Amino acid sequence: MSFCHPYALRIATVLRFPVAIFCLAAVFCSERSALGQSNDGIAFFEQKIRPVLIEHCYACHSQKSEKLRANLLLDSKAGWQRGGDSGLPAIVPLHPEQSPLIASVKHVDLEMPPDKPKLPDGVIADLVSWVNMGAPDPRDGPSEAKRADKSWWSLQPLSESKPSETKPTTETKPALEVGSSLRNSEGIAPNANPSNDSFIDSFIDAKLSEQGLRMGPPADARTLIRRMSYDLIGLPPTSQEVAEFSDAYRKHPTAAVSHWIEKLLASPHYGEQWGRHWLDVVRFGESFGFERNVINDDIWPFRDYVIRSIQSDKPFNQLMVEHLAGDVVGKGDPDVEVGVAFLVAGPYDDVGNSDPVAAANIRAATLDDPITAISGAFLGLTIHCARCHNHKFDPIPTQDYYRIRAALEGLSHGRRTVASAEQQRAHGDALKPLNEEKSSLNKQRRELEKSIEERIKLVLETPTRPKIDVVHTEEKFPAIDTRFMKFVMRASTGNPKSAVGSRLTEFQVWSAEPEPRNVALASNGTIALGERSSVAEDFLDAYGPQLVIDGVLGEQWFVGSPAELRLNFAKTERVSMVSFANDKGNQQAQDNSRGTTPTDYDILVSMDGEKWQSVASSAGREPWSEAHAIERMRSKTITSEEQATFAKIDASLAQVEARIRKVTPLREVWVGKHEQPKVQTFVQKGGDPTKPLEPVTPAGLAVLDHILDPAPLHENADQGERRLALAKWITNDTNPLTARVLANRIWQSHFGTGIVDSPNDFGFQGSRPSHPELLDYLALRLIRGGWRIKDLHREIMLSRAYQQSSSAHDENFARGTQLDKSARLLWRFPPRRLTAEEIRDTILKTTDNLKNDMGGPGFRLYKFTQNNVCTYFPLDKHGPETYRRSVYHQNARASVVDILNDFDLPDNSFAAPKRANTTSPMQALTMLNHRFIHDMASSLSERVSQVSADPLAQIDLVFAKLLQRAPSDFEKTQARELMQSHGLKAFCRAMLNSNELLFVE
Repeated sequence: MSFCHPYALRIATVLRFPVAIFCLAAVFCSERSALGQSNDGIAFFEQKIRPVLIEHCYACHSQKSEKLRANLLLDSKAGWQRGGDSGLPAIVPLHPEQSPLIASVKHVDLEMPPDKPKLPDGVIADLVSWVNMGAPDPRDGPSEAKRADKSWWSLQPLSESKPSETKPTTETKPALEVGSSLRNSEGIAPNANPSNDSFIDSFIDAKLSEQGLRMGPPADARTLIRRMSYDLIGLPPTSQEVAEFSDAYRKHPTAAVSHWIEKLLASPHYGEQWGRHWLDVVRFGESFGFERNVINDDIWPFRDYVIRSIQSDKPFNQLMVEHLAGDVVGKGDPDVEVGVAFLVAGPYDDVGNSDPVAAANIRAATLDDPITAISGAFLGLTIHCARCHNHKFDPIPTQDYYRIRAALEGLSHGRRTVASAEQQRAHGDALKPLNEEKSSLNKQRRELEKSIEERIKLVLETPTRPKIDVVHTEEKFPAIDTRFMKFVMRASTGNPKSAVGSRLTEFQVWSAEPEPRNVALASNGTIALGERSSVAEDFLDAYGPQLVIDGVLGEQWFVGSPAELRLNFAKTERVSMVSFANDKGNQQAQDNSRGTTPTDYDILVSMDGEKWQSVASSAGREPWSEAHAIERMRSKTITSEEQATFAKIDASLAQVEARIRKVTPLREVWVGKHEQPKVQTFVQKGGDPTKPLEPVTPAGLAVLDHILDPAPLHENADQGERRLALAKWITNDTNPLTARVLANRIWQSHFGTGIVDSPNDFGFQGSRPSHPELLDYLALRLIRGGWRIKDLHREIMLSRAYQQSSSAHDENFARGTQLDKSARLLWRFPPRRLTAEEIRDTILKTTDNLKNDMGGPGFRLYKFTQNNVCTYFPLDKHGPETYRRSVYHQNARASVVDILNDFDLPDNSFAAPKRANTTSPMQALTMLNHRFIHDMASSLSERVSQVSADPLAQIDLVFAKLLQRAPSDFEKTQARELMQSHGLKAFCRAMLNSNELLFVE
């Protein structure tokens, strides 16, 4: 393989280098497979695709069809893979253009579904997106359209079930005295319940015994401290911390573990790590998405609020209330008010539409985003599936969807000032005298302007020619020889004082010949020069003056400052006419798309480019408006005294403006705006805003009315009261969903997989809990502990289940691998690869480059350009200004960031309740070749060289920094040979690629 570096294979053998670099073909296949079956893909299938197949396809293409059409089954993955009578698959993953099913729903060949209207464009787009994902489909066999009722497991009250009385055998004897702690003189943590701390293990033991399995032996000290560190702060320990912990662990395991847990929970990095988990869940992103995808520079305070709240162990029920009604419960407290940005943290279509039907559909889609976020993040339900009809699988009527919408009906996206009353008062006091002075000066200026305008109106000239035509205007003059020409613009249709920002599509100069030629064409060798008022960084030729001499209507020059066009002809030309246009060709362009057009101008010629002669102007033309007419006469009317007065006023205004700019502005944050709804909320037939049915009032879900009163409000209830009532319903201690969902997320983040492995779907289409009694136990512990999650961390991490080894080659390991390959039952600790952010942060920390700058505006690993739509170019070089924790990266939707995206950074256009974990060639290639890795390897080698010039000592130091251990003799020998052949930097670079660095066991 020519692309392999000469030392890569050798060091791979020693350091477990990623095998993707050596097995590209095999890995490419696994990448496609992993992509197709990613968690995001499965969630998309369940939410968007399966309901469509059931509603529109199963009648003719399922095992239960009365008459199977074309022998095609769409109720299983095997069915569409096999295809029907044609013998071809109905779907070709990654290729919608080759998929017969897509062609049929688009009515390209067949028209499916038959005898019914074509599927909505949005549904077809979802089907195409699904196929582009690789057609993820979890259905192993034929599926049936069943529904859960209110007896479904997740809709029942939390159970007080106790764990099995099964005692651990001698082989599964706890490694630690579970429940003890160093946190007070009695060795007990505040709010802890030592008598119950072994319940987790009892629940796990009970399930394992049913399969003839047991937990594995305890992990060694180094493995355990790395595991705890990554779980709680997302960073590795130092080699010194590993040594100190190992020594303490040998003397008193329980005390050592408890002490380290407390240290990690107190670390400011804890909030960064667990804040990142929650930001995934609430689909936090820093651009709008959709076709424009404008960057959002004003939502980062929400990210800091989340980190700060989790760091302080704020009760999670309080956090959820603040997410829905922070501006109500924390009015005047910016640190609380900002929490309501949750509602507007998702993608937002900011294009708008003047058509009322289109606007209503956009509004419906805009409110669907926070409804979906609320239902998934807090309740673990797919309530959005009830937008168009009663939920196909869960007992959620469509009225429930619109009850939640009624609670949010007053929401609109946007920025607003978030500041305390004291801050607002101080800001107002500082600005008041300055604004009064500015107002007085502006009043003086307006009065002087008015007196001058009144004089001008008395002497306005009568026009002798028509006003300019924006589509095509001509100026004729006596024939004259010239090598250069200037078009100097003074006003436009939109501004009587300036032409800057106006537009032209063509500027033509006609020769004085029997058959005139346009000598201004670039094809004749003419060069056009002029400034642009807009620049598109992704298309540097856009909006330039060259567009006015290309002979093609449509593309426009955006006139800059100074508003002058200069033409350099290839040779002396004799000319007698000029014409200019702001014409977009065949389009019937309105003024709002055409832009403004120059109206007042001078046309000058020159033979040498130094001395200029005027040959034509707009003089005599009818002014575009009265304001234009007045501006033309201003220079002829204004007196020197008036000019001096204007100059004095303008100088004073400039000084006042400068003082105003020095006043620190109040912070504006993208938190949305809330106003009393002007319309009542109705159920919409088929989700169509133009087809209202019965009205609904704000309320909780009827799906839980057997446990919890939906607490409906009056239709005229205050918009803040609506959101607060919904928040209180969600966080009510008797609501079994909220605590179960949150407890499951915490478990998932410790073990890689939740007790329910579909963390945002506890409904019929989600998975069943592997340990339902344990889930309820954790949920009740969460509630009784005041909804604080740090106590749950302590209990989980002090369990034998958490502290066991990830590998032990014995009979238990062999049986567990056979019966429970993913270790859902926890017969061993499931090892995992680091997340994208953990990988980047680990590399920065272990090479001593990670900065501790916390909070504030994020950094960017891409170049951002905006030209109506926005483009994000990944940076090849990541400078020191980016060496911060990855949680502070300004994650724009649809942006691609090397390293982060390569290692499955989720698309924040959707919630990411569970990270995907794929293997791809790009991961290995990036880790070998990206400039960031080269920079980190260079930095590490330089630091190591400063400590010691001895190669063996350097090897020891690199192992200590990166892997927190000493090398074996074999590793040291291989590393020495590598360094002799390729140098210290090459060794550091290889070590940064070691699997041991990228995985936690």
